[in-house]
Amino acid sequence: MKIAILSRNAELYSTKRLVEAATLAGHEVRVIDPLMCYMNINRINSSIHYKGEVLEGFDAVIPRIGASITFYGTAVLRQFEMMGVYALNESVAIGRARDKLRSLQLLARQGIGLPVTGFADKPGDIPDLIDMVGGAPLVIKLLEGTQGIGVVLAETRTAAESVIDAFMGLNAHILVQEYIKEANGADIRCFVVGDKVVAAMKRQAKAGEFRSNLHRGGTATKVSLTPEERRTALAAAKTMGLDVAGVDLLRSNHGPVVMEVNSSPGLEGIESATGKDVAGAIIQHLEKRVSSFKGRKPAKTKGTG
Repeated sequence: MKIAILSRNAELYSTKRLVEAATLAGHEVRVIDPLMCYMNINRINSSIHYKGEVLEGFDAVIPRIGASITFYGTAVLRQFEMMGVYALNESVAIGRARDKLRSLQLLARQGIGLPVTGFADKPGDIPDLIDMVGGAPLVIKLLEGTQGIGVVLAETRTAAESVIDAFMGLNAHILVQEYIKEANGADIRCFVVGDKVVAAMKRQAKAGEFRSNLHRGGTATKVSLTPEERRTALAAAKTMGLDVAGVDLLRSNHGPVVMEVNSSPGLEGIESATGKDVAGAIIQHLEKRVSSFKGRKPAKTKGTG
């Protein structure tokens, strides 16, 4: 099988592990920077060009598209899909998951547990918005933020009003969410591949920090999931239409709640914490999907909206 991995950096841990796992399984692999691609779009013979070369003959594409290049990266991925190449995560599913507001609305529609979330556009709505999520302390998130950037814990109502007003003054789109105090600065990353949670880790924020992201100094340990947590993670990934996803959960007093569904979850933290060959599980799943995909036109659209 000939596999393309869309990644801006072939030296990233996740990219190298996928190349290693695919090569070990006997596949031909090529890492392609999506921003170096350009496209010929026509009704007869659409194509993708890369540094003067026409890319062709691929059976599957694994997208590792960062949030900062979502628009162009998914456009390149769509072109692969148009050409009949199987995408491990489809472009429409990635776009769905990257839109934080839309993803929360879709999860809520499916009855999946979430923190109470408020969204508004006008400063005059701030008092009601704060009451809506149970008052302070509360969490304020930029819709465009990643890896904990643009996430603020407002411990008092006055602080919450000031931060929300400041963000709105900058024309930034924000979400206001209830603060799950009982989580104690920890969340759970569930790594979903197909219809299984193949690995899970607990991420604990460092002292004095409420964000548990490993990029912000958090630590990770292997964790056992409850049946409800496993069902929630699988339902969240399915709702987004993702075959591979990192589903971030908080343990609340009313059960697991989904914080985010990541369409390009990193492998380093989860493999280090659990000792599991997650990259190998991804390639095995890809082999099965490509086998059933061959001979069919890629007309399906997974997910729920």
